[in-house]
Amino acid sequence: MQRLQVHREDVTLSYLDTGGPGPVVVLLHGLAGSAQELAATAEALRDGYRVLVPDQRGHGHSTRRPVDTSRRAHVDDVVALITAAAGGGPVSVVGQSMGAHTAMLLAARHPHLVRRLVLLEGGVGGGAEDLSAQLGGWFAAWPVPFPSRQAAVEHLGGTPIAEAWAQDLQERDGGFWPRFDADVMQAAIAAVAAAPCWTEWQRVQAPTLLVQAQRSILDAAEIDRMLELRPGTGHVVVPDAGHDVHLDQPQAWTQLLRDSLDAGGGRAD
Repeated sequence: MQRLQVHREDVTLSYLDTGGPGPVVVLLHGLAGSAQELAATAEALRDGYRVLVPDQRGHGHSTRRPVDTSRRAHVDDVVALITAAAGGGPVSVVGQSMGAHTAMLLAARHPHLVRRLVLLEGGVGGGAEDLSAQLGGWFAAWPVPFPSRQAAVEHLGGTPIAEAWAQDLQERDGGFWPRFDADVMQAAIAAVAAAPCWTEWQRVQAPTLLVQAQRSILDAAEIDRMLELRPGTGHVVVPDAGHDVHLDQPQAWTQLLRDSLDAGGGRAD
């Protein structure tokens, strides 16, 4: 995979590109993640698809402290990526958690760009008013720099997502540091939590699959309403998985994703 860049007025967006002639799939990571977290998913698809995996603003190798952390800014970043790297689409868009919310808004506001939509542990947004402050405080409390990646894994709980965070740490200034700032993460998730986007959900035209974990953080009533408002939407629950399905059950995740993409637009053979 190549690491490339798209430049906008206020940010530089870094992304991974598997290359190849196949239909384009865009993968969008969640809060405090990065493109690297979805690299294994991209590799699993590359024999049939060209996969683009951006670091969203404030994350990874993209601009670390963007002035604008709004939902519109995140969506416009993906529009810029599709325009610059994929000839303006349409493409399949797959997002996890906050990335799923971005993907949903993209499909609602720019239907001509989205051929198929897959939302992994993502809903319409909204939620507890103190969620963003809690998350921001938790990120700010990381005892950085960590002396080693293994120390980070142990401190963060030894889970698959802890290992992914540890692998993405930047080695500098005598230790290992996250590639994001806690206050930027707090602002980004506050925009998601501000209000549920039911109107946007109903505007989505692309065929959609909701992928939920057995130990999902999503409210069951929210999923039920999403399916009720758009009856043709697919819904799959992945057993023995938490919020980070792509890390907890990578084989099950990539298989159902391939099945969905193949059914939705074919693959390059």
